[in-house]
Amino acid sequence: MPPFARLPLAGRSGASCRHLPLPVPAMNRIVRVFMFALSLALPLLALAGDDIAGSKDHPLLTRYPGSYISEYSKAYNATEFKVGKGDNATTQTVEGDTTSLRYFYGSPETQASPLQIIRNYQNAIRQIGGEVVYERLPSEGDGGETTLKVHTGGKDVWVKLVPDIYGAPTQDYLLVVAEVAAMAQAVTANQLRDELDKNGFITLHVNFDTGKAVLKPDDLATMQQVAMMMKASPALKLRVEGHTDNVGDAASNKALSEARANSVMDAIVQAGVPAERLGAAGFGQERPVADNRSEEGRAKNRRVELVKAD
Repeated sequence: MPPFARLPLAGRSGASCRHLPLPVPAMNRIVRVFMFALSLALPLLALAGDDIAGSKDHPLLTRYPGSYISEYSKAYNATEFKVGKGDNATTQTVEGDTTSLRYFYGSPETQASPLQIIRNYQNAIRQIGGEVVYERLPSEGDGGETTLKVHTGGKDVWVKLVPDIYGAPTQDYLLVVAEVAAMAQAVTANQLRDELDKNGFITLHVNFDTGKAVLKPDDLATMQQVAMMMKASPALKLRVEGHTDNVGDAASNKALSEARANSVMDAIVQAGVPAERLGAAGFGQERPVADNRSEEGRAKNRRVELVKAD
């Protein structure tokens, strides 16, 4: 009779064990199968902290130490970013070259808290001249979220950071970076004059930062074209009118629209047009041209108009 190996089997009471014989060849087969399965699993375990193939950090922002890339995509996409504060926060759709990265921590000992991640990325953006345009701090059952924005390399760069608190024992966070390239100058002085003669006004969708009234270099080129048009027509006078969407309170929107109208007027004056040929006014959310219930409509309402003045 061949020899037997003996495996323990718990008795009904759980207090003692009895043994059933198992032939040695069968036992050897079990061991070989187990060792083969383990040999397949070990490379996977070794790679658990490695970035997925083809992925890399975005050149603007590095990862939090101790994490690796578990998901990665890069394409031209439209992404929704939250902007504003508290109950007045809205979403803004941004189109551009978009990099999406999900970072996972290698171990619970190296992972940061959701607030720690949010503050680190906010500080990183501020250090390169950017701003925080939205934040929702972590709370019970919610890892929080922040939206960041910076103008660099001739582009507006939007960043969304969303820490995830549901992984166990390690957690992860999502980082989305959308780059909006500066638009090529397509408006000429002649086109502006044709539109002004046809409609009596010109609509300028100036790319102001949220809550700000400072013109960007890309928009200054349009102001140069406006100045050229006015220099070619010495009798022409214009009134610069600012308008906003209905996000926020009416008084703040009116003040913001006035500041933006003055900013545009000042840029035209600096381009060589006498100040007495221009005036500025802000109407806030009082004169919408589209439905404020959609982001597309709100974008049309955020505008500056140049209106023929007597």
